[in-house]
Amino acid sequence: MTQAGLHGDTGSAQTLGQGALDADALRAANINPDTGLATDYLNHFNEVVMLMEMLPDMPDCAEDVLEWEPVDYCDHFLQSGFKDKDLAVQAYAAAPNAVRAHLETLILQINSEVLDAQDALRSGVDDETCNRIARLATHEIKPLIGAASGAIHGRIDGEDGFSDDSAQADVDALFG
Repeated sequence: MTQAGLHGDTGSAQTLGQGALDADALRAANINPDTGLATDYLNHFNEVVMLMEMLPDMPDCAEDVLEWEPVDYCDHFLQSGFKDKDLAVQAYAAAPNAVRAHLETLILQINSEVLDAQDALRSGVDDETCNRIARLATHEIKPLIGAASGAIHGRIDGEDGFSDDSAQADVDALFG
């Protein structure tokens, strides 16, 4: 999946805080008015993490883990029952580039970790593999989801604000 693949079709960008993207409308839809992002997207990852953590006690969850597929932010909302899905997609398009880039960098990392876990499960669903994947979910993926939540809420660990330079550095480090 390419970086551009995470954007979905964002259409023509509007400005956060104006028109349909008024701060009150965004708040009412559970979309952060400062970042234009919604934590509902993280449910996509929380579900697979929960299944991965259950593997040691319920190895039959492996089938559900293997069925999980990456879904980009916009597609998640367009395919969901989220009441304000169109508003979520519009707000994403209007989100500051640095915010979006930081979130997308984290999402690429989460996707990579889950896909690696799936590869391990395809090799065999034994106790050692199930325990290793559960630890991966708890100690690697959950912190990444926490960082993604922070990005959605307007925080980058160790930084007071977003800058295009710092977000580009994150992207460069990932693909570097």
